[in-house]
Amino acid sequence: MSIDALFDPITINGLPLRSRVIMGSMHVGLESLERGDERLTAFYRERARHDVGLIVTGGAAVNPEGSGGVGFMTIYEPEDIERWKPLTKAIDEEGSAIALQLFHAGRYAYKALTQVDPVAPSAIQSPINPDMPVALTEQEVRRTIDDFAKGAANAKAAGFHAVEIMGSEGYLLNQFLSPVTNQRDDEWGGTFEKRMRMPLEVMKAVRHAVGPDYPVIFRMSGLDLVEGSTTEEETLVFAKALEEAGADTLNVGIGWHESRVPTISMKVPRMKFVPVAKQIADAVEVPVVASNRINDPRDAGQIIAESNVSLVSMARPFLADPAIVTKGKEGRFDEINTCIACNQACLDHVFEMKPASCLVNPEAGRELDWKLVKTEAPKNIVIVGAGPGGLEAARAAAERGHHVTLVDEKDEIGGQLNYSKNIPGKKEFYETLRYYRVQLALLGVDVQLGKRATAEDPVFLDADEVIIATGITPRVPEIPGVDSKHVLSYREVFEGADPGKRVTVIGGGGVACDVALYMLDHGSEEVTLLQRSKTFAKGIGKTTRWATLMELKQKGVRMIGKVESYEEITGATIRFVKDGQPAESVGDTIVLAAGQLVNKGLADALEDKGKIVHMIGGAKDALGLDAKQAIYDGASLARTI
Repeated sequence: MSIDALFDPITINGLPLRSRVIMGSMHVGLESLERGDERLTAFYRERARHDVGLIVTGGAAVNPEGSGGVGFMTIYEPEDIERWKPLTKAIDEEGSAIALQLFHAGRYAYKALTQVDPVAPSAIQSPINPDMPVALTEQEVRRTIDDFAKGAANAKAAGFHAVEIMGSEGYLLNQFLSPVTNQRDDEWGGTFEKRMRMPLEVMKAVRHAVGPDYPVIFRMSGLDLVEGSTTEEETLVFAKALEEAGADTLNVGIGWHESRVPTISMKVPRMKFVPVAKQIADAVEVPVVASNRINDPRDAGQIIAESNVSLVSMARPFLADPAIVTKGKEGRFDEINTCIACNQACLDHVFEMKPASCLVNPEAGRELDWKLVKTEAPKNIVIVGAGPGGLEAARAAAERGHHVTLVDEKDEIGGQLNYSKNIPGKKEFYETLRYYRVQLALLGVDVQLGKRATAEDPVFLDADEVIIATGITPRVPEIPGVDSKHVLSYREVFEGADPGKRVTVIGGGGVACDVALYMLDHGSEEVTLLQRSKTFAKGIGKTTRWATLMELKQKGVRMIGKVESYEEITGATIRFVKDGQPAESVGDTIVLAAGQLVNKGLADALEDKGKIVHMIGGAKDALGLDAKQAIYDGASLARTI
């Protein structure tokens, strides 16, 4: 499919863009690391090299109380102008453009991180923040407006090509607009016109600060997904008011961080929220940007070609593949390392106060440290296990120039990713498998499938080094009767065994939750999860765990935690003790999903023969089905051989 529409000429208030794809704002947290600003510059430079039209930075706080926390950019300090000049210079050198996002967290700011009380339109606590915000006085409202304007002027002086005002996702300006969070009775709240006043005054002040010929984008909420919040009609009125106030472009965001509707996970269909942007584009004359769950240049091109939306924003896809736009332009769609919207190494990291990276591309955020340098001494490397860790080790090692043989006992690559791809809402894993299949072929990796390797296998005779990436071995709990013919492992279920209509799962972590949803999608009717812990879905990241639990509850899955002991399995009945009382769960089968063990038998045997052996992923650490760690291990090791 042609994506020519992505390269139709467009300018934003005199700023020409080389494509209609915007790299959306993401906080990546590199600033707080040693050489942090240098790391951030290297991160953005790598993306600027590849036909992106405009990069929008992570949020830069306009004042101390507006900061998102440790490692967030700032634009209010006197030294910030000089601080960010190397960044803007780097983007200039790559022929791209970069906008700074003017940011104020409002009631989403954490006092433990900012050391000051969070502020908001009204003293109404967010359900996702332990701190009660302080309502801004009228004087403080005006000072905050001035802070946005000063931040914009600083950004322009630092060489940024544009600014984006953050007014979406439930942050301060969005809070002023919503009746849920703005219950003031002065000139800054009450009627919709008064609730609009703060963001509109910010828009006007920023325009005055930067002048008429400097691009100003406003990131507005197209859909709050919070009960009782801004209506659809009000949103369209607000969009028109922003245009009149001087916005050059409207970038449409979806949902608040506290919304109980998934908006960015892989369970959300691609392009789900594009109609919201289309509706706003119908109401205004300025360019409108569509965002959320757009991860393929072909989809982006279709949006531009078939609607009045002028630009498309993709954020996480640039973590997964900095060259996504260039590969699309050249028709190399199968070579794109597609963002699967798992959130595991990006948003989940940010919420854990860690630097963001990417599950499918751990080089993201490590551009200074991880150079994929061609080897001067090619080696024969044999990798056993074509799961995520083995696949990445093979790809990276081959790209460096090593001769790589990849062996797996299954008839297809992917390992336990082949389980994940069949779980409802996780079909994006097909993209990861496609990417590796194409890369291995392009790099000339010798892939030998359907082969169970032993230490005596001739494949190891000429191997200079061996990488064991055979994954984990499911743990079998010591319960009398666990060898019953009615007991299955989760692997057997994923590989086609019929668990029947009523199933008891021993385990309550991520694997247990996945197998429960898989079985319900494949004919099972009643599923019960049993575990010793009281917390289910433990190990699933913050951004998706709540949605997984919600889905389990909606599908009627019984979750019984705090089991004190498992007494006996008789047929398909398991007896256990909870709260000091005997209990049982009766079904057609019992499925084991109660942990994993390392898988190192082959490694030990090869070491005994004098081979240099490396272990990665689950073969080394039994951390469940952890594709993030496995791919990281493979990428890291391949750079050292």
